[in-house]
Amino acid sequence: MGLREYGNIDRLLRLAVFLLMPLVASFPAYADPRAEVFVSDNIQKGLTILNDPQLSPTQRSAQFEELLLKITDMKRVALFTLGQYRQTASQADQDAFATAFQDYSIAVYRSYLGRYAGQTLKVTGSTQHSPDDYIVATRMIDPNDHSGRQPLEVDFRVRTDTGRPEVTDLEIAGIWLALEERDQFSAFLAQHHGDVADLTGHLHDVANSYR
Repeated sequence: MGLREYGNIDRLLRLAVFLLMPLVASFPAYADPRAEVFVSDNIQKGLTILNDPQLSPTQRSAQFEELLLKITDMKRVALFTLGQYRQTASQADQDAFATAFQDYSIAVYRSYLGRYAGQTLKVTGSTQHSPDDYIVATRMIDPNDHSGRQPLEVDFRVRTDTGRPEVTDLEIAGIWLALEERDQFSAFLAQHHGDVADLTGHLHDVANSYR
């Protein structure tokens, strides 16, 4: 086959790609109703628990913790936030860190969601991030807000690769919490010679400050 034939094939391939691009772009991102229902039901449960005036602080804390541990894989997220330092941490240090991270995360999630007292969660859709990995978009609806401002959008990352949906991250105001934590933890560890035990102690201190 001569150079001319190769040139013709190349032009045909480019034309095919050019013609197909609008068709590919027009396909909507795959939505997962199961992930949407999972977020809608469970996050609303969390808001209800945090806003229930009939619960004592101890009851509220216990019920919210039970729910959060049911819908998340805390150890998976904890090890993700260690980033490269997971490779050099002993198994004992990883386990201790995961326990501290769990207490820390419960306090942080409770603080984040507690800000939206009286509001309800509305799922607006979902998109596939990768196989078994979805982003569920929601809005916090305040029935008492008549200002005309757009409701706050909160996105939840849901993984389904373990056989059941699990929340692995949430985004508020354009910031993904687990990614932000990984960056902050990496900066802390870089200043503390990669000592995961130091970070574990720091997380215990931060969690206690929320109480």
